[in-house]
Amino acid sequence: MTETVSMDIRSRALELREIINRGNYRYYILDDPELSDAEYDRLMKELISLERQWPDLASPVSPTQRIGAPPGATFDTLNHSLPMLSLDNAFDPGDVMDFDRRVKKLLKAVDPIYYTAEPKLDGVAVEMVYRNGVLEAATTRGDGITGEVVTANVRTIRTVPLVLQTDLQAPELLEVRGEVFISREGFKRLNQDRLGEGLPLFANPRNAAAGSLRQLDSRITALRPLEVFCYGIGRAAGIDFSSQGEILEGLKNFGFRVNPLIQYRIPIDQVLAYYRQLEQDRDQLPYDIDGMVIKVDDLALQDILGVTSRSPRWAVAYKFKALQETTQVLNIEVQVGRTGSLTPVAHLEPVNVGGVTVSRATLHNEDEIRRKDIRIGDFVLVQRAGDVIPEIVKVIDSKRTGTEEPFSMPSACPVCGSRVVREKDEAAIRCINAACPAQVKERIRHFCGKGRFDIEGLGEKLVDQLVDAGLLKSYADIFGLTRQTLENLNRMGPKSAGNIMGAIEKSKDIRFSKFLFALGIRHVGEHAGGILSRRYASVEALSSASAGELESIEGIGPVVAASIADFFSNEDNRTLLARMAAAGVRIFQEERGSTRGILDSKTFVITGTLENQSRSEAKKRIEAAGGKVSSAVSGSTDYLVCGDSPGSKFAKAKELGISILDEKALMELLAGGK
Repeated sequence: MTETVSMDIRSRALELREIINRGNYRYYILDDPELSDAEYDRLMKELISLERQWPDLASPVSPTQRIGAPPGATFDTLNHSLPMLSLDNAFDPGDVMDFDRRVKKLLKAVDPIYYTAEPKLDGVAVEMVYRNGVLEAATTRGDGITGEVVTANVRTIRTVPLVLQTDLQAPELLEVRGEVFISREGFKRLNQDRLGEGLPLFANPRNAAAGSLRQLDSRITALRPLEVFCYGIGRAAGIDFSSQGEILEGLKNFGFRVNPLIQYRIPIDQVLAYYRQLEQDRDQLPYDIDGMVIKVDDLALQDILGVTSRSPRWAVAYKFKALQETTQVLNIEVQVGRTGSLTPVAHLEPVNVGGVTVSRATLHNEDEIRRKDIRIGDFVLVQRAGDVIPEIVKVIDSKRTGTEEPFSMPSACPVCGSRVVREKDEAAIRCINAACPAQVKERIRHFCGKGRFDIEGLGEKLVDQLVDAGLLKSYADIFGLTRQTLENLNRMGPKSAGNIMGAIEKSKDIRFSKFLFALGIRHVGEHAGGILSRRYASVEALSSASAGELESIEGIGPVVAASIADFFSNEDNRTLLARMAAAGVRIFQEERGSTRGILDSKTFVITGTLENQSRSEAKKRIEAAGGKVSSAVSGSTDYLVCGDSPGSKFAKAKELGISILDEKALMELLAGGK
C-alpha cells in the first residue's frame, strides 16, 4: 500500500514539474502566460511541499531549484554578477508570521526586527549597470542567472537616468534593480492607439510591458509608455549602505524613481496593517500591483540570514488574492474589424469579477484558442486583466463532460462571405473584401469618433442603420447626407435629424492630425498622425511622399511608412479624399507660434479639474506648442499643471521639486511668457 502511494506521489511531482516548467517557458520566453499567477503559485507551493516531505524526490532539474526560465535566443545574453533571486510567497497572515518567526529564529531572537514593505508591481524585472555614473548595460532578469541585454530599449525609458545625478564622485560600480511597468492610463492609451491603427490589443499591462521591453527595434520601445520603479541593488563599489531604506533613499538621490508608497522600518504588526490598507486601495492606484514585498531592513541582518538556492531568507512576497472567477463559455462569435481582422469573442455566463459583471471576453485570435484549447461549453477561469479587459486564463479540464464543441475560425468572412487570408508573420485572419459591410461600419464609426471628426449623434446604431439601408458605403458619403434622408429613417424626428446635420457641418473644419487619424490608415494612430501633421503642410504633400522618405521621419518606422504610401497610392482612397474636399471638408494645420521654442521637449502632467478648458483641450494646446503630456509624475517631468482636487500627483511633484502651474500660468506660458 505504501509503495502505491509513493508511486502516486512521484508521478504527481513529475507532473507538477512539467506543468511549471512549461508555464515558466510561456511566461518568461514567450511573454504569453499559460497559468494565472494564483495557479502558478499554488502548483509551486504543492511541489515544494512534496519535495520537503519526501527529500528523495528532490532533483537538480526541478523548478524549485531554479529561479525562472532561460532567456530567449534573439538577444545577446549577460550573466548577472549576483543572482536576481525570486521570492518565496506568503498567501495569508499566518504565512507572514511564520516568515517573521523564521527570521527571528535564524537571528537568534534579535528583537525587534524591522522591515520595509513595498507594493509588488506586476511588471518585468531589470538590472541596470552603471560604471562611474554612466549607464553601461541593462538586462532582463531572465532565469535569474543570465538575462537578455536590453540596453538600447531601457535607454528609451524616460524614468531611467542615463547618467547618475550627483554632485559628488559617482560610484565606480552600481547595479540597480527595478521593475519595468506600464500604468493603467498608459495601457489604456496604448490600446486606444493600437485600436486606431488596426493592431491587436494587449491583454494586460504586464504583457504590454514585457513585449515592449523585448522589442528588437528600440524605436518601437521608445513609443511605448514604459516606466520603472527601482527597488534594490546588486553589486556596488565606492558607496556603502546600511539598510534597505538607505539604498532606496540613495537611489532617489541618484535620480531613480522609487515607489513613494514604500513603508520603511516598521515592525511585523504594522506590515500586516499596511497590507490590509494596500489591498483596500489597490484599485485606486495608477498601476497594477499583485501584492506586497516584505524585506528585513538591516543589510547586516540580511547577510546573516543569507539565501537558499532560489530565494533570499530575508524577504517574502505577500500575494493578493487574484480577481478571478469560474464561468462557462456559452458561445464563440467572430467579429470583423475595420481593417478586416476576424476576432473571436467568447460569450460567457455573466459572472462578477472584482465588482464588475463580465459576460464577454476576447479570445484574440485562432492561435490563442488553440493554445488554451477553449471550446464552447467549457468551464473557464476568467480574470480582469489589468482591471481592464476580461480574459480567459485557462480551461478547467476537470469539469469537461465530453459534450463541449471545439471551435474553428471560419474559412470565409462571417459577414460578407468573402475569402479570408492569414498574412505571413501575423496571427490575425483578415477578410479581403474592403467593401465588407462590417468593415465599412467599423471604418465609419472610427471616422466619426472622438479625437477624429467627432460627429455627435452619428453613433453605432445609426451608422448600422445607414449602412444597412445602402445610404453609407464610405465615410465620404456622410457629407452627402441630407436632412430629408435622415428624417425618413425609423425613429428619427426632424429635431434629431437637424442636430445631426449641424454636427456634420461643424465637423468639416478639422485639424490635420485628427483628419489623418480618422482615415483609418492601418498602423496610423493618433501619435503617428501628430508626427505627420507637423512634418507635412497638407494632404497633397503627404500623399506625394515616398515610403523611403516617410521611413526617415523619427517615430515612423518601415511598416507604418509602407502602410501610408499604400493608402495614398490607392485610387479609391484618392477618390474619397477628393469627394470630401468637394463636400467642403477644410483641413487646417496644428497651431504653431512663438511658443514652439519655449515648450519644445518639455514634459507636462495635468491633474485635477481645470476651470476654463478640459484636460484634453489643455493637452492639445501643450502638444501644439511642442510639449509632451505624460500621465504620471516622474523625475523627467518639467511642469505639473494643477486644477481643482489635484490628488496624489501634486504631492509627488512637490517631493521631486517639479515646477507647479495653475491654469492661468499655463496659458501665460503658452502665450510666450516665462
